Amino acid sequence: MSKRQLAMVMDLNKCIGCQTCTVACKTQWTNRNGREYMYWNNVETYPGAGYPKNWMELGGGFDAAGDLQAGVIPNLEADYGVPWDYNYDELSTNNLIAGNAKPGFSPNVEPTWGPNWDEDEGAGMFPQDNYFFYLPRICNHCTNPGCLSACPRDAIFKREEDGVVLVDLDRCQGYRYCIAGCPYKKIYFNPKISKSEKCILCFPRVEQGLPPACAQQCVGRIRFVGFLDDEESQVYKLVHKYKVALGLRQDYGTQPNVYYVPPTESPAKFDADGKIIEGSTRLPIEELEKLFGPGVHDAIKTIKSEMQKRKETGESELMDILIAYQHADMFRLDNNYYQEVAKSKGNRLAPPVDTRYIVGKHTAGAHAINFYHGGDFKAGGHH
Repeated sequence: MSKRQLAMVMDLNKCIGCQTCTVACKTQWTNRNGREYMYWNNVETYPGAGYPKNWMELGGGFDAAGDLQAGVIPNLEADYGVPWDYNYDELSTNNLIAGNAKPGFSPNVEPTWGPNWDEDEGAGMFPQDNYFFYLPRICNHCTNPGCLSACPRDAIFKREEDGVVLVDLDRCQGYRYCIAGCPYKKIYFNPKISKSEKCILCFPRVEQGLPPACAQQCVGRIRFVGFLDDEESQVYKLVHKYKVALGLRQDYGTQPNVYYVPPTESPAKFDADGKIIEGSTRLPIEELEKLFGPGVHDAIKTIKSEMQKRKETGESELMDILIAYQHADMFRLDNNYYQEVAKSKGNRLAPPVDTRYIVGKHTAGAHAINFYHGGDFKAGGHH
């Protein structure tokens, strides 16, 4: 068990599906050889097949007795889709008005699947009852990771200081049992180096006072980051105090540490004559139960109750948190804690790059911080 657990909460009521988080992660972590098909962060349209295709049907995780379940390793071409590029060079160098030139973009391979392949499709019949919502996904940095349990090389571990799940590439031999064991299919195989790779929750950024790239760049301000034991953090309040943030597919038994505020509002349905069906909603509660478990009923009830309270009294801590007036308030990164970890390991940590997010359980104040200067930067965790 790790000493503390760094966690993330995503408010699905505010996600606009812009993929800014995806691009932020892609450009920072997975724009290298062998990682072309990897999306440590992606935003799926639900309901939809997702990425990799039909990931919820590929097994992994644990049964009720706590035994690891068999899982399937997704096929690169069929389930992820071979990454393709467009004919940019041809369009920039050829005379497109001469001869038989055919201006326009075309892929260099025939696409079969890819991230966002079924974006905005959803379910139902337009215009009567069609619906969808966006579901951003990263590694859940589970308390009981299926990938860790499946690895015969002990190459996957949870960092003691903050519970981030990482791969020791020196130990990894590319057996891919981890991919089969992860029910979310959020660990990837790099064919260039024959190793498994995955989201690292941007721990090098967090140690320097910066939120994960996906969270800091989020246009809709849907992502909160903090420690689950920090009772003043938004993460703690959303998960434990108000209980409106729920783990994705908790029935997998992995105890995920990425939580979601479920969508609470959707348009009413239309009848055959195009008239509104009073009291109806397009978003089936059964789908939300499938994703977030039976607790979704109480979560939605609490959110709606607090919305009504806000309308009547003008007061609601929960609404203030979810509205996220101040971007800096969404992240409590507890810089003093990482300073203590670095000091205990004999490392020296450089001052934070950004001091707006350093307040946390172990931080006396935003500016009352003892920095350790000198020498080269070393992360507070594993090297």
